Amino acid sequence: MSVRIGVDLGGTKIECIALDARGREVFRHRVHTPQGDYAATIDAVARLVADAERAVGERGTVGVATPGSLSRATGRLKNSNSTCLNDRPLRQDLERALAREVRIANDANCFALSEAADGAAAGARVVFGIILGTGVGGGIVIDGRVVDGPNGIAGEWGHNPLPHVGDDDLPPPACYCGRTACVETYLSGPGMAAEHRRRTGEPLTAERIAQRARDGDAACRATLDRYCDRLARSLAVVINLLDPDVIVAGGGVSNIDALYDAVPRRWSAYVFSDDMRTRFVRNHHGDSSGVRGAAWLWND
Repeated sequence: MSVRIGVDLGGTKIECIALDARGREVFRHRVHTPQGDYAATIDAVARLVADAERAVGERGTVGVATPGSLSRATGRLKNSNSTCLNDRPLRQDLERALAREVRIANDANCFALSEAADGAAAGARVVFGIILGTGVGGGIVIDGRVVDGPNGIAGEWGHNPLPHVGDDDLPPPACYCGRTACVETYLSGPGMAAEHRRRTGEPLTAERIAQRARDGDAACRATLDRYCDRLARSLAVVINLLDPDVIVAGGGVSNIDALYDAVPRRWSAYVFSDDMRTRFVRNHHGDSSGVRGAAWLWND
């Protein structure tokens, strides 16, 4: 089978693409996710795959990106914001519906794989992909393969504590996971917005904060400056542990141009090396990275 089919199983939409042997997109379609209906979700994926194969005239491999991950203990999905999928045998049910093996990975892992395969980090041996959006996630790709880990949590840096906490980082925000000061609470888009509102009283989105900082607003500049320093500190820990060739960013906050100059200038102060060669880049495939990475799960 030379056609790779990828499915991005999101909370509001399910997207399907097909890539030919050279990685070129030959099919794309999306449908609304059946809200709260597990059986209908399985059926929607099966219909999308059938549509893709009908369009390209060939049976393909299938990879699926999900917002959760498969439990090592039960084989069932966990931690998905599409709660009807949680504690369900998603892979087995998809394999039954599609009559073939299906590979499943967390959407952050699929993002990292897409950008490593033919995106902003193409050609790099060790890639760390980060999602800076409603939440903060990450994925690791080495030699073209996703590193999942024995616990299925490799790359989940969003729920590590913010490093090098100073007075400017206090009080530590509470996280939905039950802890405080998680990286996600500082570096997600809502985290940036919440801190700006706490300090200034202005209810601005992360995008608007960045726009106003660019236009010279002093309070927004201060918020963005704190954000860049926290991102530099957090990524420095990743560099010290993983030493990636490339860190590639996705998610809504990754569209802030200022990050790609400010963060590498700052992270050297926290990295245990006198020669910094890790590159920090914006994603190439944008919102398509998750679904493309799902297709690239079959990159044997």
